[in-house]
Amino acid sequence: MANKETVKRAQMIMGKLSELYPDAATELEFSTSFELLIAVILSAQCTDVQVNKITKKLFKNYSTPGDFAGLTPEQLALEIKGCGLFRNKSRFIVDTSKIILERYQGQVPDKREDLEKLPGVGRKTANVVLGVAFGQSTFPVDTHVHRLAQRWGLSNGKGPEQSEKDLCQVFPEALWQRLHHQMILHGRRICLARSPRCELCGLIEVCPSANNKGAPK
Repeated sequence: MANKETVKRAQMIMGKLSELYPDAATELEFSTSFELLIAVILSAQCTDVQVNKITKKLFKNYSTPGDFAGLTPEQLALEIKGCGLFRNKSRFIVDTSKIILERYQGQVPDKREDLEKLPGVGRKTANVVLGVAFGQSTFPVDTHVHRLAQRWGLSNGKGPEQSEKDLCQVFPEALWQRLHHQMILHGRRICLARSPRCELCGLIEVCPSANNKGAPK
């Protein structure tokens, strides 16, 4: 259980993020839950901007599980080669599409245990789909969210799963999804991994890493 000081800091951070990013939402472009799933799989080790460039063309020709299941991994790889690990992702997407057709009548499952059984779908991907597509209370933790949780002293977990548990303890459940998006934006724009822009940060007064060291760890 988080101590009172951590909970108080989390409340202050929550207020600041709400001021800075009131309209934060996913930057991935999609029109169906299946397209979202494909976009999130593609986003691993790839920027949302690059994913959107790829899917803008991809979804014009292929947008359903049936469309992707009819491709070979080699064919799909040519369509998505602009993103990292595209050969692995092409196999994941083709296999996932076939499973969705065979087991779920062509519909993306809305249960975590079913999603995480799909090739290429881990906890973070499942959390994004459950939260964005199905409106469930999830707190997806990517590298940005994990980094900020550490720097803000909200978690000392070594991995994303522990950070997720810690963040869920200090933030209200109704705001998990919004906070996830707000933290991602702050991590992308200000609290960068290698050269954080502390001089531009609206949260520097509540950031223990910046206050104690002059710049985040």
